[in-house]
Amino acid sequence: MKGALSGVVVLDLTRFLSGPYCTLLLAGMGAEVIKVDDPAGGDPTAKAPPFAGPQGVSLHKKTDADFGLAYLKRARGKKSITLDLKAPEGRRLLQALAAKADVVVENFRPGVAARIGADYATLSRDNPRLVHCSLTGYGASGPDSDLKAYDLMVQAGAGLMGISGDPDGAPAKAGSALSDCIAGAYSALGIVSALNERNRSGKGQAIDVSMTDCLFSLVMDEPLDCYAALGLSPRQGNRIMRFSPFNAYATQDGWVTIGCATNEEWRALLEAMGRADLLQDPDMMNVGWRIANSAAVDRVVGEWAKGFDKAALVALLLRHDVACSPVRSPRDLMEWEHLRARDMVRPLQQPDGTPAGAAAAGFPFKFSRSEANHETAAPMPGAHTGEVLARFLGTGAGELEKLRRDGIV
Repeated sequence: MKGALSGVVVLDLTRFLSGPYCTLLLAGMGAEVIKVDDPAGGDPTAKAPPFAGPQGVSLHKKTDADFGLAYLKRARGKKSITLDLKAPEGRRLLQALAAKADVVVENFRPGVAARIGADYATLSRDNPRLVHCSLTGYGASGPDSDLKAYDLMVQAGAGLMGISGDPDGAPAKAGSALSDCIAGAYSALGIVSALNERNRSGKGQAIDVSMTDCLFSLVMDEPLDCYAALGLSPRQGNRIMRFSPFNAYATQDGWVTIGCATNEEWRALLEAMGRADLLQDPDMMNVGWRIANSAAVDRVVGEWAKGFDKAALVALLLRHDVACSPVRSPRDLMEWEHLRARDMVRPLQQPDGTPAGAAAAGFPFKFSRSEANHETAAPMPGAHTGEVLARFLGTGAGELEKLRRDGIV
């Protein structure tokens, strides 16, 4: 079986996480993703800690064979070429490759792509079928479009940090780079949609993706603009303003999350708790009251939960069909049988195929017919330069050697 995007050629000009995560998804679905890196600096994540190599994982590079773990994860399934896009000849080669490609993805700051001739207006002149995705922190328009952005700034600016953490505590970001990955996933969806539309119109188009827009679209699923009128704190901790109880509760050996979205689920929890008496309490049986008085509800559930260890509490709650989960540590995740059964915990490999001594996520959704995976290891930087230039542009060995001597590749 081939991947759903088999035959689609993607030029990947991205760095760090948002763009590379987008192209990682495309590669996993079978697209031929060609990373374009600078011949001098290469992919910055390849040289950034933590590293993996013959002597194990480390915060310091121990051997020349060590690669950054982020690179080994994000470059899986991709090819690698080098081009100096500061040089006219490097830009010419990029434009020639784009004329043969289906997709270009870049996450430069606004204006950079145009300066190096990698923008949609330039590249689409020779390839009107090109789908061009530009992924930035704040988008290509608007008064803040030129600002530099990393995940921390976007989580703050898009409001996620303003609603995360305890009501009386400091703002808190999500533990992972959530805005990068969400924007990468949205970009992949936009690209696939544009390719589908191209099948009807015969024309490509530009896609402008803002990390801030993507995260804001998720944050605003909640009625945040109504919290003040409802007398609710913007930061609800682990709670959600529509449900109660909905929190993490301490047990004798860790934490378990419990959530009740309906009164039927609350009744099931009360049955598990042996608190049938609360069924007669008009306040406790009123969802609105429980939301407004979540602290009182949490005290009742929390005192009860402290009498169990994690496994026993989860087992009891599952027998009563109450939504729950232990709070898993990184080690717990690696050992979770369910993730392994879903092929989601995959051994990470070095470019030469040897074990990297770390794990990576498998492909996050499954097709009934099409292949989708990240089985191919990250490439050696520049490993496919000769192959790609020869196949797409007819570059011969002599010309390639001259390009190398001139530092173009």
